[in-house]
Amino acid sequence: MKIKLKKDVINVQNDIVIEELNTLLRGTYMGIRSFEHYIQELDKTELRQEFQTMQQELKHSAAKLAERIQDLGGMPADSEGITGSMHSFMHKVMLPDDANKIIEDAIKGIDHYGVEYSEEMVRGDLDETSKKMVKEVLDTNRRHVEKLQHLLH
Repeated sequence: MKIKLKKDVINVQNDIVIEELNTLLRGTYMGIRSFEHYIQELDKTELRQEFQTMQQELKHSAAKLAERIQDLGGMPADSEGITGSMHSFMHKVMLPDDANKIIEDAIKGIDHYGVEYSEEMVRGDLDETSKKMVKEVLDTNRRHVEKLQHLLH
């Protein structure tokens, strides 16, 4: 009986970790979609290439998160979800057309959602492997914010 109970506790813990990682994954998909909007607005310049590189790094983060979720026995999210889709639609409609304002919008989005909100969200009981992966994803987001701030100056 104790073995079954211990296994049930492990399954519940895995389910919590999977849900937290999936929430971060959906947010990463939102970031990918936002970068798609930015890239469509930017002329073929070095700035556009920078945004494309950052988008590719976000896609790499999403792939790593999805793989970890699968390794834990879960089903990874395959989109930003319904809320994310609504946010994406509004983002596209309200997107500025000035390069500096696009950079400012990207900084605000990545810093608020990609770093601050994500940190709050995944403060739960993650296993060490998942914590390390989340830290890598958040560090990538922080680097993007720094790179964008540098582009403004």
